[in-house]
Amino acid sequence: MRLDYTGPLPEPVGFLLLPRFSMMAFFSAVEPLRIANRISGRPLFDWTLFGLDGQPVTASNGMTLMVDQPAGDVHALPSLAVCSGFAPEAHLSRPLMAWLHRLDQAGCALGGLDTGCFLLAAAGLLEGERVTLHWESLPAFRERFPAVETSDELFELGPRRFSCAGGAAAMDMALEVIARRHGTRLAVDVSEQLIHDRLRNRSDQQRMTLARRLGTHNRRLVQAVALMERHLEAPLSLAEIARRCGITPRQLQRLFADTLSSTPQGWYLGLRLGRAYHLLTETDLDVLAVSLACGFGSASSFSRAFRARYGQPPREIRRRAGNG
Repeated sequence: MRLDYTGPLPEPVGFLLLPRFSMMAFFSAVEPLRIANRISGRPLFDWTLFGLDGQPVTASNGMTLMVDQPAGDVHALPSLAVCSGFAPEAHLSRPLMAWLHRLDQAGCALGGLDTGCFLLAAAGLLEGERVTLHWESLPAFRERFPAVETSDELFELGPRRFSCAGGAAAMDMALEVIARRHGTRLAVDVSEQLIHDRLRNRSDQQRMTLARRLGTHNRRLVQAVALMERHLEAPLSLAEIARRCGITPRQLQRLFADTLSSTPQGWYLGLRLGRAYHLLTETDLDVLAVSLACGFGSASSFSRAFRARYGQPPREIRRRAGNG
């Protein structure tokens, strides 16, 4: 969404809906604009929905939305948000890439909701930009596009690009746009209509604190899990984790058993396999590259562990996600 728009009102905003897009992120971006129009008593924003071929698009929750026009029919827009969910790159075609580049050259601000930045990066449209994505998708994006600067902020708003973490973060981004364009008072009124208790800053955390997620304030346990989450590609030994936490390996085992009903080994393996699942479903990295990115020495050992956890081999998960 464009911050420096100076054209006539209502301000046109485009949304490109890709198959299996996140309905939550899309509605969270649109509803604040609708409410701003109603509260202000005049049309401040007007949105157009685009689909790949102009046909209705089905979201990840199974609901289907009508679109207004096929992608490619409009050659100038102030801003366009790419709304996607699973396997966004699977929908990038030469015509779509050409359309996005034409819009960019015409001065359109391009953005991504949820995983939309995967498609923009694959189209070569994020060079020199800073973007954010849903915390679950960030590791996969960083593996796929290491040259693109990323953050774990709720949203990023720049002169040429914008992005948000999806979900409720799309609402926060829309509220920020409303505040900057039409004043904080209107943004607060819109937020209250949405039963959104405050205007969150872009730097607010996407996730709950690790202590809240684990349900414990035990400093050493929180530190141990944080170490695991930071070292998935090159896993630390449990002895090293215990040493850094200032406890013995036996004490580490007891902490996990008493608080998380797990072993440290099992918890660590679950984190690594969870990362692998998202890399398989959100990137086109081959199975060997995924295994190495998640700390496995070989594709065969990775496949065995993955099948034991998810009941299917990695290649089947990849096939069902549409990435290979």
